[in-house]
Amino acid sequence: MEPVLVAVDVPELAHFAPAILDAANRFLTQDTAYLRPEDRQFLASAFKFSEAAHRGQMRHTGDPYISHPLAVASILTAWHLDAQALAAALLHDVMEDTGVSKLELTEKFGRHVAELVDGMSKIDKLEFQSKEEAQAENFRKMLLAMARDLRVILIKLADRLHNMRTMDAMREDKQKRIARETMEIYAPIANRIGLNSIYQELDDLSFKYLHPRRYDVLSKALKAARGNRREVVGKILDGIRLKLAEAGIEANVYGREKNLFSIYRKMLEKHLSFSEVFDIYGFRVLVKDVPTCYLALGVLHSLYKPIAGKFKDYIAIPKSNGYQSLHTTLFGPYGTPIEVQVRTQEMHRIADAGVASHWMYKSGDESFSEVQQKTHQWLQSLLELQTESGDAVEFLEHLKVDLFPEEVYVFTPKGKILSLPNGATCVDFAYAVHTDIGNCCIAAKVNHELVPLRTKLKNGDQVEIVTAAHAKPNPSWLTFVTTGKARSHIRHFLKTMRFEEAILLGERLLQQAVTSLVPTAQPINEEVWERWLKENNVRHRDEALSEIGLGKRLPVVMAKRLLQLSGQWLEEPGPGKRQNAVTIRGTEGMALQFARCCNPIPGDPIIGFFKKDQGLIIHTHDCPLLSGGRVDSDKLIDVEWDPQVARLFDVPVRVLAANERGALAAIAASISEANANIASVATQEQAGDERYIQIQFTLQVQDRVHLAQVMKRLRALPTVYRLHRSRNN
Repeated sequence: MEPVLVAVDVPELAHFAPAILDAANRFLTQDTAYLRPEDRQFLASAFKFSEAAHRGQMRHTGDPYISHPLAVASILTAWHLDAQALAAALLHDVMEDTGVSKLELTEKFGRHVAELVDGMSKIDKLEFQSKEEAQAENFRKMLLAMARDLRVILIKLADRLHNMRTMDAMREDKQKRIARETMEIYAPIANRIGLNSIYQELDDLSFKYLHPRRYDVLSKALKAARGNRREVVGKILDGIRLKLAEAGIEANVYGREKNLFSIYRKMLEKHLSFSEVFDIYGFRVLVKDVPTCYLALGVLHSLYKPIAGKFKDYIAIPKSNGYQSLHTTLFGPYGTPIEVQVRTQEMHRIADAGVASHWMYKSGDESFSEVQQKTHQWLQSLLELQTESGDAVEFLEHLKVDLFPEEVYVFTPKGKILSLPNGATCVDFAYAVHTDIGNCCIAAKVNHELVPLRTKLKNGDQVEIVTAAHAKPNPSWLTFVTTGKARSHIRHFLKTMRFEEAILLGERLLQQAVTSLVPTAQPINEEVWERWLKENNVRHRDEALSEIGLGKRLPVVMAKRLLQLSGQWLEEPGPGKRQNAVTIRGTEGMALQFARCCNPIPGDPIIGFFKKDQGLIIHTHDCPLLSGGRVDSDKLIDVEWDPQVARLFDVPVRVLAANERGALAAIAASISEANANIASVATQEQAGDERYIQIQFTLQVQDRVHLAQVMKRLRALPTVYRLHRSRNN
């Protein structure tokens, strides 16, 4: 039957091709039949205005430009969008391409339509330095408007879909650029808001232009497979329908073909050839309510055996975009895997149209559906992100992060965007910029504020690294960095630095051991060294010296053997004979460490202890860990402080003070006046007596005399009752 034409004021279009005339009449009659007559009259006015504004403009395809907004509006009628949205679709390019103002649109079609068209407008009267920035600004405007009115994204996606459908006339480089943009930005947005059919078509069209040869080969193979597999599909459909009918379940059963790109993605991910992809067909069972979904699932599992681990219940736990279904994979006839979805009619509408289902099946009230609320919350979060962003490029990266949450996007001070894994820290960022920046970093600023280097970065952070020429990586960084690059460079640097420092310390220790055994010993020549290296299966002298520095070899044992090989007289040290002490400056690096158990400081009698792979550890003479024969005496070595030590040392001090206001402040001021630093402080109430408080300080002092001066000042305070230097063991 011929469609009944509505009496609308359609412009004279005799100069257009019949296809355009047919499309216009179909849109204003059949496609918009769900609208009131006055709404269709309103759309006819919008169409007339758009046609006049675009008259004389042509598309790349050779069609009049009006064919594009008309097609976009027609796509939207499938979702039963209202007259305002359809009018905005018809007018969506007039502000950008024809110079029509927002004020003029407001006067002719109302504020809401003008706002929608403004949201759709691209870069209007703005100049940008790069194409990237211009594109990002376009996305920003789109998403800002989208967050205010969900209809804008629906119009934008329909606009992109029609552009993708008609790209054949464009240059190849432009096709690829638009296809990549579609796959990276628009298809994920369509998926995120539940527009499943649009998402799949955008993916397929992007695949077609990004990989045309693969697309052609795969589409031909799929076409050939349809004939070969038609019999199998028919048998499965008949079997499912019959089994459900026997169980008394009313259901609509459909066979569907997977889209090309999803088949291609599966082939890539699982390294399959096309002939090995059996589940190119899926089956969908639509029932009346949720309990029937589970009953139907039981019937399917009795018909064909389910594959273990291939069942997903998206009804109990819906996807973030509101999608609900039961998914199961079965062993079909001839061993063919069958994917089946079971859902209700309402779930099917949401799965197909997502947030657009709000307009398609609108109830009497205007309240948001659960799906639309979730989507609206996501869009509002994007709007909040944009208000914190400095420019459009940054906002685009925020969008990408929200779609792909496994990555974090941060900015250098110059605005360059770096992609890092989720959980990356300031040190990861420093190494991502450059290895030398990472090796020399000492501090970081995030959003212009100083933060610890272990701070985890968030999307949109601007990060600045503070470096120092003589800074070095800290071994503790390995406990929090996440990127492989940072980890490998830190390990490499520490290994190299430790090796070099161990060589220098080992050389000093060996020379001291030789001198203590034979005070007049001559330098060990190359020939003796070569004999010793061969005898001990060591490749190089530096390797042997580093092993001494790292505690893997005892210097006195190595010194004895070298003196023997050189033919110099050797005398065993007698009971009262003492090796010359090695002087310690405190700046020897990683090959020498100060024990945390006793915290030696200059002025304390000290002794060195070799610990394998850690080098020389310096303890106080009276350290309990070295007393009572707990350690091998061969691993001990006499050491003494260099008179010119110029660094600060940590020392723990415990104070018992009055538990009163201002006591801690007075103590801290007194420590500062004595030119000492407070590295850390911890307090706790005295057990059984609330009048006193225990304070544990870690002070940084120059030597034992400096510590005595600090403690003398503290004892003079009326709030201090008792204090002493404490040990950590």
